[in-house]
Amino acid sequence: MVRFLSRKIFFFCALLLPLSVVCGLFPVSHAAGDDSRKVVYLLSLQGTVNPGSADFFERAVDQAEREGVHALLVELDTPGGLVSSLRSMIQKVFASRVPVIVYVAPQGAQSASAGALLTLSAHVAAMSPGTEIGAAHPVGLGGGDSDETMSKKAENDLAAFARSIAEKRGRNADWAEKAVRESIASTASEALEAGVIDFVAANRSELFKMLDGKKVETVDGSVTLDLTGAVIEEFTPTLQEQILIKLADPNLAYIFIMVGLAGLYFELANPGSIFPGVLGAISLLLALFALQALPVNVVGLLLILLAVVFFGLELFVASGGILALAGLVALFMGSLMLFNTAETGVSISMAVFLPVYIMVSVSLLVIVWLVAKSSRLKLASGPEQLLGEECSVIHAIAPGEPGKVFVHGELWDAESDEQIPERAAVTVSGMKGLVLQVTKKQEKP
Repeated sequence: MVRFLSRKIFFFCALLLPLSVVCGLFPVSHAAGDDSRKVVYLLSLQGTVNPGSADFFERAVDQAEREGVHALLVELDTPGGLVSSLRSMIQKVFASRVPVIVYVAPQGAQSASAGALLTLSAHVAAMSPGTEIGAAHPVGLGGGDSDETMSKKAENDLAAFARSIAEKRGRNADWAEKAVRESIASTASEALEAGVIDFVAANRSELFKMLDGKKVETVDGSVTLDLTGAVIEEFTPTLQEQILIKLADPNLAYIFIMVGLAGLYFELANPGSIFPGVLGAISLLLALFALQALPVNVVGLLLILLAVVFFGLELFVASGGILALAGLVALFMGSLMLFNTAETGVSISMAVFLPVYIMVSVSLLVIVWLVAKSSRLKLASGPEQLLGEECSVIHAIAPGEPGKVFVHGELWDAESDEQIPERAAVTVSGMKGLVLQVTKKQEKP
């Protein structure tokens, strides 16, 4: 029996071990740990700099250090993003034992705002021809300079940060400061000539040839890059990171806002629908996460909320459609202004804005019309629906002696101040509890 149990345990462990490896329960040594080959992790960062992309980047640096890879190549194409996320990424670069190479690519890509400072912080900064870098002026949540003191404070803080990054890497500190204060931007060739970046390379192969033999300083000391014959392994985001990165897209954020407002509005206009309310609440929560990672224009957001208020008032105030029209105008203007921040390049695509705006506007107008129409209809349920109805007397009615009447397929107790015989036609004039008050139907002369 003991031998049988031991065999069972052995086979169970033999089965559990590969499953544990697949599921990630036990760490498995990566091919990068093999000294017989050189491995470079490839990390693609596209879209805004946000908490999702920051988590992805930091995990890549951590794993590159654990696996002992030769370098981490970051292909960057970003319009900018959150300064808080940028700071955590730059701190990770400065503390990295693995050389971090930021390569603005492919051709036509940009490294604007937060991306420009991330490029400056890299051990090696490179760009493809046809790319640009710069325009790092800070933008507040309002998308403008409503508070001059706070705006100046943020500008000074970011300018000092940019200058310190450039000085640490031996790059053009004056250019870095102007990128923040004056929103200057440079092409790849201009950035190379100004000492902002180290190389301009058309592709990865050309970049690797340029990097061979270059010395960089990491926290562990000087490292000489040797990328001849290096194997590139793409580092991909997890499902959670992909979701967080995608949610920070302004187009997706706008869709969530509109769906959320429409869903909650439908639920308030038709209590008990449940699904629209649940969908609206979830959409708004997702939208709030996205908004905290984007440079939102507060005025635009307030205009959208004002539009919802106008549509709500239309349900209770007979404005002849004026409030609904005002709501459509506020919704349109608020949508256009929501991410109108030229300094970061974050904006809603017209291909997304127009269809979503039209669909949501039509939906809200239909809801308003249906609610207004239903308020003018005669009650179809409850005791009030019986008032004025004609019915037939089944049991005779006398003063002080209730009888029975037949109305809407039901028998009701009824009473009257006059004598009413059986089969007489009567009209319901009122109701006391569950007893109908009836009067004899007047004969037409």
